Amino acid sequence: MAKNLLLKSARAAKGLTQQELADAVGVTRQTIVAIEKGDYNPTVNLCIQICQVLDKTLNDLFWPENKI
Repeated sequence: MAKNLLLKSARAAKGLTQQELADAVGVTRQTIVAIEKGDYNPTVNLCIQICQVLDKTLNDLFWPENKI
């Protein structure tokens, strides 16, 4: 699994720390770290929650069209 640089950059663009994003979606900071590092594959529900907080779509952060 590749690093999720799209998530990391979207989080940073919103001015959120890993902890703030974690608090907003109800997970630990370690979960956000693991998702960004590509060590954890989040559930679809968690992906949706992250997208809602960051004002992004699932395609924007988790399934970009140019990535298969």
